This record gives sequence, C-alpha cells and structure tokens, in this order.
Amino acid sequence: MSENASPSPEISPAADPVHEAPGLPLGSAFPDAQLIGPHGEPTTFAAVRGDRPAVVVFYRGAWCPYCNVILARYRNELAGPLREAGIALIALSPQTPDGSLSITEKNDLDFDVLSDPGNTLATELGILLRLDEQAQELYRGHGVDFTEVNADGTAVLPLPTVAILSATGTLEWIETFADFTQRTEPATILAALESVTLR
Repeated sequence: MSENASPSPEISPAADPVHEAPGLPLGSAFPDAQLIGPHGEPTTFAAVRGDRPAVVVFYRGAWCPYCNVILARYRNELAGPLREAGIALIALSPQTPDGSLSITEKNDLDFDVLSDPGNTLATELGILLRLDEQAQELYRGHGVDFTEVNADGTAVLPLPTVAILSATGTLEWIETFADFTQRTEPATILAALESVTLR
C-alpha cells in the first residue's frame, strides 16, 4: 500500500494473508443479503451480482486511507478487464450510504459500492473484527465515531478481504488479511481468476 496513507490507530498483527473463510468453506454457495446503494436505495447482493461471476471486496469505510488507495487502484487496474470479461466488481462495507457515496465520488469509482448494514455477509464469512472500547476511543480521537459512520452504529469492521464467486454464486477463492494496512493486489486477483472455475 501507499506509504502516503496515514496509519489508523490500531496495532497491526502479522501481514500474511489467509486463503480460507472461517464461516464459509470454499465451494459453498455465497449467501444473499439486504444491501443499500450509495443513494439509499435498497437492494440485495443477488440482484447486484445477477448471474455474473464476481469479485467481492470487503473494505472498512470511506474514512480508511488504505481503503481509498486500494479501491482507486482497483478502478484503474481491475474494473476495465473485469467488465470486458463479464465479471462483476462489488465493494461492500458496513458504513452508511453517505459513506459509500463519498468514497465513490472521491475516487471516481465505476463499479458497485454498497453498504452491508450489520456486516451480514462479512459475518457469514467469519471475517469480522470487533473493536474494544480503547480502540474506539483512539478512533474517536482521529474523528471516526462508529456510532455515526457505520449503518448499524456498532464498532464492528470486516477484515480486508477479496472473494471470487462463480456465475452460480459459489465461493471459489478468498484472501483475507488480519493486518489492516494490507490489501489484495490487483495482479493477485487477476491470477486467481485464471485459476478458478467461473462458470
């Protein structure tokens, strides 16, 4: 990630990625969930994905500098090739729709950016981080109050994660980082797409 991104007030654990989802084994059907679009419009994950294969990005929120950096890179390096291949690119966070709209406009994102209120899909995958009161206080000192930025008002965040789904909605590949400064590289995603079954 860019060294220009300001650190978040957390202690970073090991940076090694994990290629499994504790709550959903590879080969499982990816669940559906109620989502909210950036203008407050209700929708579902199934409606957004349709019958397309998908790359699903779980990110923390518009307030996270690392998220802004990687989503802009996905716009530049992934969105075009995926669109040409008929593969959906979907970014999900627990933030309010205003946050989704903010990060979309700030980075000129041209793919689906939606709110997953309550972290429904991240819960199914088992990729949640619950911040204790000390961590929440540190964030508040940096101007981030989760009672305001998250749609459900809780201090629960998804770990940085990218999942690849087949056209039938099967979980084919996943990469999760416990270290909030790490993200899945676009080249890694493109290579993974070549190695899995998408139809």
